[in-house]
Amino acid sequence: MDIFWFLPTHGDGRYLGTSRGARAVDLEYLTQIAQAADTLGYGGVLLPTGRSCEDAWTVAAAMIPVTRRLRFLVALRPGIVSPTAAARMTATLDRLSGGRVLINVVTGGDPAEAEGDGVFLAHDQRYAATDEFLTIWRRLLAGETVDHRGDHLRVRGARVFYPPIQAPHPPLFLGGSSEAAHELAARHVDVYLTWGEPPAAVAAKIADVRRRAAAAGRAVRFGIRLHVIVRETAAAAWAAADELISHLDDRAIAAAQQTFASFDSEGQRRMSALHGGRRGPARPRPTGWG
Repeated sequence: MDIFWFLPTHGDGRYLGTSRGARAVDLEYLTQIAQAADTLGYGGVLLPTGRSCEDAWTVAAAMIPVTRRLRFLVALRPGIVSPTAAARMTATLDRLSGGRVLINVVTGGDPAEAEGDGVFLAHDQRYAATDEFLTIWRRLLAGETVDHRGDHLRVRGARVFYPPIQAPHPPLFLGGSSEAAHELAARHVDVYLTWGEPPAAVAAKIADVRRRAAAAGRAVRFGIRLHVIVRETAAAAWAAADELISHLDDRAIAAAQQTFASFDSEGQRRMSALHGGRRGPARPRPTGWG
């Protein structure tokens, strides 16, 4: 099992939903976290993407010389960069890091943010475009010269002259709960990621992706993203969970729920349904918090 940590490229804080006790993003703080994860033996760190985050690729590049073994799960957004440019970026970062790059494919779930980046595609169209993107990207990093003419992308004579260290390409990760996401994962990715949902729901998603991948002659590995709170006793752990949201008022919760309602992400819909906008932590199982 690989256990990853997280680089808070959107800032960090002691409490959810408030700037109280928060730390701004700066190179020194990110370096502290990356070096701690490296020293403690974590498999890697996730670098998120979005307009509220510092750029994942730039941050990963800055962390290369201050770490030794740590891998970087870097968010890649098809639709706002060409597959050829993305392939070159991937190969360069992989070589300069000594083969420590992993790619987290993010199709996007917030239409307003996507439109701000110039992407005006509906949910399933984004996945169709990502399918074309990854087809080109994978072929390029495998050393092919690529001609492709699809519904969303077109390249002619595309090449990458300097290959990545990891062959045929750095591992691809993808999260998504829709049918389109599961089909894309089955066709292209190495690791399918899910958020922390009740065990039966997670098991159903894993089974569906595994079945689709097998039908395509592929095998996919799996990962789950969880927020972990560890204390000496269960009571102390729940008290720490309650403290995390102690400054989160009803107005902030309502605003967040309204924002999430505008997303076309199936995963976000499932998470919102799990919590339902309640004030306290949801408990999908005795030791689970959602």
